[in-house]
Amino acid sequence: MKLLTCTALFTLVLSPVWANDFEPSMRAYLETNVRDWAQSPVLIDAINGQNARTSGYAQADIDAMDTAWRAEVGTASTPTITPVMQNAAADFLREQVSKSGGRITEVFVMDAHGLNVAASNVTSDMWQGDEAKFQQTYPVGPDAVHFGDVELDASTQTYQAQISLTIVDPATGAPIGAMTVAVDAEALM
Repeated sequence: MKLLTCTALFTLVLSPVWANDFEPSMRAYLETNVRDWAQSPVLIDAINGQNARTSGYAQADIDAMDTAWRAEVGTASTPTITPVMQNAAADFLREQVSKSGGRITEVFVMDAHGLNVAASNVTSDMWQGDEAKFQQTYPVGPDAVHFGDVELDASTQTYQAQISLTIVDPATGAPIGAMTVAVDAEALM
């Protein structure tokens, strides 16, 4: 009954009309709970490493990787997904999810093309470059942040809001990628 009541409440309260009302809470969550680990050396190294490997990729290469990823979701053979899920940066992201006590539902980092580098959970696609979470962060500049609407996420089955930000190499000050942190909507109330 409690789940039904919460679901009904979220359906009524969290419509896109109300989404901007969560921005102050999302900004506060970013500043108090994410910024301190968003520039972790393990993330910077992973993004820089992938940028070196993908720097010459054309859109056809990116599309092929994204198509392969989508075909692998939910299957036993995952040669495209596995490297993103099984690396030190992904382990670090899962640790942040665990430390959040349920407030963070998933986290993933992207390279300069918007391709997943590391993720706490399998995402529905590999290429985020065609979505606002990437388009309104990395290409915009080092201080860019994007606050998504509160929505029901199909992969986590929770109402969540995505906070996305540009990741900057502290050695150069240059943007190198982006990160998206999905926060359970209840944590924002």
